[in-house]
Amino acid sequence: MSNSQATNNDTFGEQDHRGDADIDKKPKNRRPANTAFRQQRLKAWHVLPLFFAVGVIFAPIGGVLLWASSRVQELTIDYSDCKDLRLNADAAPIPDNKFDYSFKSSPPQPPSWQRLEDDNGNQLCQLSFNVPESMGPPVFMYYRLTNFYQNHRRYVKSLDIDQLKGKAVKNSTINGGACDPLRLDENGKAYYPCGLIANSMFNDTISSPVFLNDEDGETYDMTDKGIAWDSDKELIKKTEYKPGEVVPPPNWRERFPDNYENEIPNLHEDEAFMVWMRTAALPTFSKLSRRNDTTAMAAGRYQLNITDPFPVTDYGGTKSILISTRTVLGGQNPFMGIAYVVVGGVCVLLGALFTIAHLVRPRKLGDHTYLTWNNEQETTAVATGRDHSS
Repeated sequence: MSNSQATNNDTFGEQDHRGDADIDKKPKNRRPANTAFRQQRLKAWHVLPLFFAVGVIFAPIGGVLLWASSRVQELTIDYSDCKDLRLNADAAPIPDNKFDYSFKSSPPQPPSWQRLEDDNGNQLCQLSFNVPESMGPPVFMYYRLTNFYQNHRRYVKSLDIDQLKGKAVKNSTINGGACDPLRLDENGKAYYPCGLIANSMFNDTISSPVFLNDEDGETYDMTDKGIAWDSDKELIKKTEYKPGEVVPPPNWRERFPDNYENEIPNLHEDEAFMVWMRTAALPTFSKLSRRNDTTAMAAGRYQLNITDPFPVTDYGGTKSILISTRTVLGGQNPFMGIAYVVVGGVCVLLGALFTIAHLVRPRKLGDHTYLTWNNEQETTAVATGRDHSS
């Protein structure tokens, strides 16, 4: 045998070996596994109880959530239009669409509002309202804003974390940071705190309610301490800036007319600021303003003064106060209860319909033995057209 013939035989032998190896490899496919669940061969009595089980579990949970939500006592007053009232005019009833009560009994008279001027010449909105039954404790006071998009991408990013942590961040670093467009003032000094979130902080001053049924006008004390999360208190610290090194944001200058020349506020103690800096996910949100954890709010007539410079009508929003109690499951929010009841009811309904359909006209299953992948595979010789016997 010549060398060329030997080489050719080796080549053909190697090719045959590779061909056999390729044939032995199983082709990849996306066929579902041949199981009762994947091939839909489960009996009806295996599946139908799941619908009834979900319904039996979810519907009572939803009922408990709705019951807990209904036990929350709450009153809401929209005071957005109070600024349009005539100054020092008599108190006027608040329109029905501007307030809402959630109590077992109805209030004896609707709330009223009045535009007044305090001793310092500042205008304020004075609200008078009835609490028809004793509330709490604890009792919480919130402010609620609508159509205010704290979740806007540019708004959420507009802050400096290191500055909030108390570090004296350099002006050049602030200028190149994320606080745009409120980074430096016209003199090149950094705003503290910088960014859009801090500058737009809710600045209405809400006082504690005064109990009018008492001859002395006893104040129902509500504190602004304990309203922020512990995680926010750990994040926001007292600043290392010195007076004169930074300036307040534009909307803070009325609160700090000395322009931080004498003292810089300690944001570690400003829990209202911490609450505001935790941005809301939806355009309608409520943020905790005050609370009383020890004393019940007695039934009767109350008076509340609000200094209200925060603008909302310019962008079509509203602002309200909300006084509320809570249960072990939280505040008043029927959404979760309704969702559980609806899901439970739908599951029970579907279970009943499927049971009737199965009893009246059961589905006839096909014979899965006729599926191609259950048949015996063809021989290698037939599949490849080669005859290895010779």
